[in-house]
Amino acid sequence: MRRSGGTARGTGRRASGRAGLRPTAQRVTDAVFNSLAARVPGARVLDLFAGTGRLGMEALSRGAAEAVFVERDPRHAALIRDRLVTANLVGRAQVRRANALPAIDALAGERRTFDLIFLDPPYGQGLVAETLVRLAASTVLREDGLAIAEGHWRDDPGGIAGLVRIRAARYGETAVWFYSPAAKREEGG
Repeated sequence: MRRSGGTARGTGRRASGRAGLRPTAQRVTDAVFNSLAARVPGARVLDLFAGTGRLGMEALSRGAAEAVFVERDPRHAALIRDRLVTANLVGRAQVRRANALPAIDALAGERRTFDLIFLDPPYGQGLVAETLVRLAASTVLREDGLAIAEGHWRDDPGGIAGLVRIRAARYGETAVWFYSPAAKREEGG
């Protein structure tokens, strides 16, 4: 898992040998961040179902102001902390060991907002749609923000009340869906 751009470019370690981890493929990471290039510098990022932390760390490496990683598995959360130290990204990051859905509510309760929210839940469990619904109902996604969901192409969440899908892309079995708050679209944004 190497960072492909930014200040931590080329740093990282392989995630092999870690049970339950399915890191985002490098070509998917590159495509997502190439499409987000102008939005990343200075952004506040939330990485839900963080796993290896690849997406949040890539954002930090490319100039995001801060990132919050949410990962329920203590071994994976420790792995993210170690990788943040190795990449010298600790000062702008927070790792929360928690389930993603309750973490959204907790962050909303803290009045935290994010410009970019990445979610890459386990495939085939309906968590992409469920998480997007929770995000749409909360205040954590800024009005001009984006939620970027990754999943198996069969897990397509479709339309989500309160969000507008602005883009979808497929990379083999993996799909990525980009959503913005519906209010922005309704106001002519």
